[in-house]
Amino acid sequence: MNFIQQIIEEDNRNDKHGGRVHTRFPPEPNGYLHIGHAKSICLNFGLAKQYNGLTNLRFDDTNPVKEDVEYVDSIREDVHWLGFDWDDREFYASDYFPQLFDYAVKLINKGKAYVCDLNAEEISNTRGTVTSPGTESPFRNRPVEENLDLFIRMRNGEFRDGEKVLRAKIDMASPNMLLRDPVLYRILHSEHHRTGNQWCIYPMYDFAHGQSDSIERITHSICTLEFEVHRPLYDWFIRELEIWAPQQIEFARLNLTYTVMSKRKLLQLVQEGFVKGWDDPRMPTICGLRRRGYTPDSIRNFADAIGVAKRDNVIDASLLEYYLREDLNKRAMRVMGILNPLEVVIENYPDGLTEEIEAINNPEDTTAGKRKLPFSKVIYIEKDDFMEDPPKKYFRLAPGREVRLRYAYYITCRDVIKNSKGEVVSLHCTYDPATKGGSSPDGRKVMGTIHWVSARHALKAEARIYDRLFNCENPDQAMEGKDFKSNLNPDSLKIIDCFVEPGLKDARPLDKYQFERLGYFSVDYDSSPEKLVFNRIVPLKDSWSKSGKA
Repeated sequence: MNFIQQIIEEDNRNDKHGGRVHTRFPPEPNGYLHIGHAKSICLNFGLAKQYNGLTNLRFDDTNPVKEDVEYVDSIREDVHWLGFDWDDREFYASDYFPQLFDYAVKLINKGKAYVCDLNAEEISNTRGTVTSPGTESPFRNRPVEENLDLFIRMRNGEFRDGEKVLRAKIDMASPNMLLRDPVLYRILHSEHHRTGNQWCIYPMYDFAHGQSDSIERITHSICTLEFEVHRPLYDWFIRELEIWAPQQIEFARLNLTYTVMSKRKLLQLVQEGFVKGWDDPRMPTICGLRRRGYTPDSIRNFADAIGVAKRDNVIDASLLEYYLREDLNKRAMRVMGILNPLEVVIENYPDGLTEEIEAINNPEDTTAGKRKLPFSKVIYIEKDDFMEDPPKKYFRLAPGREVRLRYAYYITCRDVIKNSKGEVVSLHCTYDPATKGGSSPDGRKVMGTIHWVSARHALKAEARIYDRLFNCENPDQAMEGKDFKSNLNPDSLKIIDCFVEPGLKDARPLDKYQFERLGYFSVDYDSSPEKLVFNRIVPLKDSWSKSGKA
């Protein structure tokens, strides 16, 4: 068991919450979720399921300036896609605005909150440092009645944005900077995506978050390590308001090599055009991973495998790709695709003849069955499967050498045709009719097997070859004088025209395939019967090493 499970087990033994386990996933709807959020989703929903509990989906929508319905919809879609459901337990911090307002009034009445006229810069300048105490606001000792009057007037819209704030009165000398009279409410004359213009003051995240957990009677408030320093503040609110106390437990957030997990930085990539949107298949967003071709099972298995830690660490992106390959290997149909075509003319094959070649759909799935592939006189193979002057251990096609065409025949290269530049443009070969199916009745062996498509029957398609978005393990460690974008991989996307077998004419967006010997591919949203578009999800093998690309 991980340490969070151990805590829950101990709580249940002590009947701390009456045997209840009630978690929540509380995203702010100010951006799209990424792979780090996926870990939190799997953890919160997974723990509740394990202990026959419940999980709420709650949107901590306290900042109307940055939030949007678009983000709410995308979060719902992502959580559902990962395989989780919250039934009727969809909540919003904005649902609790009236109650949070009442909580603030209670703190004012207790002398624990005051209206401050300092602006944001002045508050920051009086906060002090980690080695020196802060300076008390000149408005800190306003009478309760004056604070109540001013707070209600703030609520009624009598003041401009930033003109006043409501602050907690805690301890300006506290070694925890968050306890130095934090702001509870600020004035924002902005329309909220749910409450419209009903409010012009909005609670700060730190004030709304813990109280929302309390209102929902959450038992185990699971959050990432950066909130550990916030816990004393949350506990102070709970004590002063005398309300239900959720148990906050912090765990290490997911940090992944070759990517960034900052919403701000991801937004920057989108807004500055380095990627083509939040769902660009190079992005670590859940919608980007989905579009690229990742499966929910692979992400859940990855989240289970990396476990739950108490200290921050960095997970190699290759591990995520490993679990993706493991899942796709079991489910992806094998097909023939040629990314860099080289024409092969089989001289002794009858003109005009088309045969049907039987191929296995997935050797890992006995229920997947077989399919028929057309075979004719002219085929395409990969350019890399031919060398005019091969090295000693090269087992593919070369002048005078015999290889096996996958599921079809043995062929032997007899002639190499070149253009005026000396480039190989066509191979003339012969085939052995007795080797149909890929084996020889006389028992002779060939070392190489290559894939192919019939030139006359192949479908033209577009292949988008995606690679990692950044070319170093830690993109945040930019070169001196440059920001994280200086580490972007210039080869993270290559678009090429290719050929695929004709059976893919009805392929639908997000259908998954293994292009034999080339990698796993998924049909993109842009694909249509008139123009098939495939995203390479991942190569068949890891092509990156700890020190960079191999």
